[in-house]
Amino acid sequence: MSAPNFPRHGGDLAAATARWGQPAEGWLDLSTGINPHPYPLPAVPAEAWTRLPDAADELALRHAAARRYGAADANGVLPAPGTSALIQALPRTRPPAEVVILGPTYGEHAAAWTIAGHRVRNAADLGGIGDARQVVVVNPNNPDGRLVPPAELLGLAARLTTTGGFLVVDEAFADGVAGASVLPVSGEMPEGLVVLRSFGKFYGLAGMRLGFAVASPARLAALAAQFGPWAVAGPALAIGRQALSDDAWVNTTGRQLIEAAARLDRLLAKAGLSVLGGTPLFRLAAHADAHALWHRLGAAGILVRAFADRPTLLRFGLPAEEAGWARLERVFA
Repeated sequence: MSAPNFPRHGGDLAAATARWGQPAEGWLDLSTGINPHPYPLPAVPAEAWTRLPDAADELALRHAAARRYGAADANGVLPAPGTSALIQALPRTRPPAEVVILGPTYGEHAAAWTIAGHRVRNAADLGGIGDARQVVVVNPNNPDGRLVPPAELLGLAARLTTTGGFLVVDEAFADGVAGASVLPVSGEMPEGLVVLRSFGKFYGLAGMRLGFAVASPARLAALAAQFGPWAVAGPALAIGRQALSDDAWVNTTGRQLIEAAARLDRLLAKAGLSVLGGTPLFRLAAHADAHALWHRLGAAGILVRAFADRPTLLRFGLPAEEAGWARLERVFA
């Protein structure tokens, strides 16, 4: 059986090397929206590696995630081995029907719903949903950072719930964006609302593969059945619990990312690009000859995201160190 044709993500350095060769300075990978300053890895107990994950460890992680994300209680949080796994599992919990995705956005949601037998339609805004009963909104959006007011999304979730509908709000980039999340929800979660949260992007530990769904317990039970026991590895349970509980690191990092994003905006504008938006972890910019600029950056060992269907756009992540900022400035000079 052939593998599902999921869209490519950033960070494909092997493909970049095949195209441009190995840079003498190594790759400066700005093609992902992952925090370049990761959470400092704590010591992990040896038994986290040597025994199956314990239910108490998972519960501790769920409590930490509920507190961080604003869920009413731990029973409304489901840990999973990455948000991508949740994106693939969610469509399998619903009978095939039409699903509307607010776009343009990244293609993984459309691929997952299509593979599961649903009919996918795109809409530019909530006004284009029509009578669809399944809706997906990436909020803040990737790659332009578009933000639908949470109150509007909660109103939509309430309306869809009354008709047996289903709203997925993907908040993978909501960390560090004040007022972006639909959480906390006052009272019980609407039965038709599922909120996805990514751990790896803001905490810079994407390789750990950890993500969360926040929903009603009944909705989460159907989703959990897609994974079976021990879905999250023991080390991820331990690291995730500590990181999600570290308020000082979260607050400091949020400020630093906002400052770095503003610095990147200034650099891009000085280089003649028009900054269209983004989040503290990435910026979307337009350039009349974006493909040539993408190639020039790649030839200099700097990988950014280009878009085949939107050839004037480039997406830039944040450099980790001053040397990276200097390399980017040199190419733009």
